[in-house]
Amino acid sequence: MTQLEHDYAQLSEVQMHYAVAGEGEPLVLLHGYPQTWLCWERTLPFLTDRFRVIMPDLRGLGDTSRPAGGYDKKTVAADVWELVHDHLGIDNFYLAGHDWGGVVAFRLAADHRDAVSRLAVVDVAIPGDGAPDIGQGGRRWHHRFLQTLDLPEALIEGREHHYLGWFWRNYGHRPDAIDPAHIAEYLRVYTSAGATRAGFAYYRSVTQDVADNTGLPPLEMPVLAVGGGTSWGRGAEVAISCRTMAKDVTEVVIAECGHWVPDEQPEELAGHFRSFFTAARP
Repeated sequence: MTQLEHDYAQLSEVQMHYAVAGEGEPLVLLHGYPQTWLCWERTLPFLTDRFRVIMPDLRGLGDTSRPAGGYDKKTVAADVWELVHDHLGIDNFYLAGHDWGGVVAFRLAADHRDAVSRLAVVDVAIPGDGAPDIGQGGRRWHHRFLQTLDLPEALIEGREHHYLGWFWRNYGHRPDAIDPAHIAEYLRVYTSAGATRAGFAYYRSVTQDVADNTGLPPLEMPVLAVGGGTSWGRGAEVAISCRTMAKDVTEVVIAECGHWVPDEQPEELAGHFRSFFTAARP
């Protein structure tokens, strides 16, 4: 069993919960919504012999504190930089993110190009890539819905198991893609005070994210773009988006896998991570 350590860091604007496992070169993994650091648990047995894996809960999510603002991904990325660089004292690291964590990871790499050696983006498009929106023109209907102020909270608070449960059951290749014990943990944190507001703020800040990312110089470090190949997985769209924002992109589409890539195909995803992050290394 993978040995995990949990801790909290008091940062400038948030108290950030994070988990650490393994030994070796630092690899920072960022989760999305409605998940936490726990989404990486099934990948850890395939990574911790080679990497020191650092998994924070992002601003407002999981067991990290929930300030009123600062959910644009540039600010969320600054939280992660403060944790990794200032608190943990790490100058160079590998970086990967799934869902909103992939958007945050992109911004962190863009802001600290000398520190992030390689970047992996998993099943998300990057705001500012030139597409009309990252909600696939309305196919991902919840993007527009959650940008409406107040109404989503009024309809969903107290019914989180219905709303969030629909995504956990339907966005994977199989309805049981996410472990029931993980679902119970996600419901623990996402039924707590302020959690709904904070989670929805990630969607409400997209216009700012687009403005922040538009016109950035393309990333120079190698980028791995991973998409789920079925159901609500984004497939080749991840690489298409990343190629507008980075010069050196490797595309991977994982079969029999929807959106919940770390849960659905942890060994295959970890294998791609190992190959990519250790390329040209002994």
